[in-house]
Amino acid sequence: MIDTLKHRLHAKSAALLISLENRLDHIMLAWLGLAGLASAIRIAVSPIHTNVPDFATYAPYILLVFAPAVSLLLALRWFANGERASQPQTRLARLGKWRGVARHEARNHELYGTTGIMVSLLVGMLINVPVRAAEYLTAMPALSGPVPSWLATLHTLMTADVVLMSSLYVIAFVAALRKVPLFPRMLAAVWMVDLAWQLLTAQLVAGAPGLPHSVAVPLQTLLDGNVKKVLISVALWLPYLLLSARVNVTYRNRVPA
Repeated sequence: MIDTLKHRLHAKSAALLISLENRLDHIMLAWLGLAGLASAIRIAVSPIHTNVPDFATYAPYILLVFAPAVSLLLALRWFANGERASQPQTRLARLGKWRGVARHEARNHELYGTTGIMVSLLVGMLINVPVRAAEYLTAMPALSGPVPSWLATLHTLMTADVVLMSSLYVIAFVAALRKVPLFPRMLAAVWMVDLAWQLLTAQLVAGAPGLPHSVAVPLQTLLDGNVKKVLISVALWLPYLLLSARVNVTYRNRVPA
């Protein structure tokens, strides 16, 4: 019974992985269309203070829409032969008992690949992009004309956050999909950048002159929520990245000793 259930779950994860790999172009086109439409709606419903919005009004949304797509294309080129990359000389993941094997032996192992639970991590990194975009579009209006300095600072920081982190998570997604040996370290670095950026944003915005209390409170709640989401991701996935036999076989070319 348990073996049958495991077989079904593995088959479903393998089918989902194949779907992701074969439909990356469709996913990218869907993202461009939906994100572009959502951005146009956000601009249309925002209080624009000039008759003709300038480029600065549209620039954040151009970056929001195209940065993840460009990052995806670049990462697919960078990591085209990702699984052939050399293993790092220094091991940071030292928990557990493992035995290093040759690359060809790792590839022939039954656990080699990104199926199973790894598919959930892949999907989670990809879903992070539209989730962050939706939060940004909901919280940030389009700006045009003179605005308070605190609002300009807040808008710039939140735009940088969604553009930077969406791009980094997409790059990490492709690294995982292409079995790049450095993927676990890359994802850990992205988590650290994410946490640092949330803390930096909170500090810079809190010091912006004239920040209304009615804005400061929900902003702090939003940033706290972002930090908690990252910490939850770390708590859920870091043990898996360190101890999973599949991760170790696929990305570290080592098997349980």
